[in-house]
Amino acid sequence: MKHIPRKRFGQNFLTDDVVLHDIIRSISPEPDDAMVEIGPGLAAMTALLMDTVRHLHVVELDRDLVERLNKRFDKARLTVHSADALKFDFTSIPVPQGQKLRVVGNLPYNISSPLLFHLAAIAPQVKDQHFMLQKEVVERMVAEPGGKAYGRLSVMLQWRYHMELVFVVPPEAFDPPPKVDSAIVRMIPLAQPLPCDEALLEQVVTKAFSQRRKVIRNCVAGLFTEDELRQAGVDPQARPETVPVEQFVALAHLLGERQA
Repeated sequence: MKHIPRKRFGQNFLTDDVVLHDIIRSISPEPDDAMVEIGPGLAAMTALLMDTVRHLHVVELDRDLVERLNKRFDKARLTVHSADALKFDFTSIPVPQGQKLRVVGNLPYNISSPLLFHLAAIAPQVKDQHFMLQKEVVERMVAEPGGKAYGRLSVMLQWRYHMELVFVVPPEAFDPPPKVDSAIVRMIPLAQPLPCDEALLEQVVTKAFSQRRKVIRNCVAGLFTEDELRQAGVDPQARPETVPVEQFVALAHLLGERQA
């Protein structure tokens, strides 16, 4: 029985074999990898991963698809977690000593940003992440200071990860085709991210990008003085999209010192 993609789950199933094999090559799975796939859907990528990985974990919200997965694959090789990825505890997946978790998936575009932040909390336990996302989101994730795409998502993720846009995927590679281009992003947690309180960094970055057209002095008025901006190496006349990650971290430190 054919599965009807459900809009409320953001289901767009990848069906292009060439793209699927390109993704697998980008991931480069190894037999003993501790790997979890988010949103396996109709198992197009799942099956290819299982050609190499001895045991795979998947997290799927759609109960109909969970049932299909359990019927199709040997439970000794595939563990299906019937759960919402936004609420799932990824640290519950067993990882052999000396290894870290590898995370892959064609993420539903309607929850991509909150899911990325959910996963960021376990970055120290992760080796790498490979995701299919809306191309515009990936461009924001990897954007460098000075461009229009650089913003809150760029800063908060680049503080924790090295990221690269691997390749672009056209709409016709999916069923049903989305209305936008997609892209594969590779995310590798930084071995030593700049020490910083995440909540304070989030507060600073959110405030800074609340009014993108204004200079940062006006954006963070009431939070920092001009002297404090200069102390953190920030030009008060600069626009938020030109301020690099390390300067936002410096501002978060200043905020933390004040609250101590």
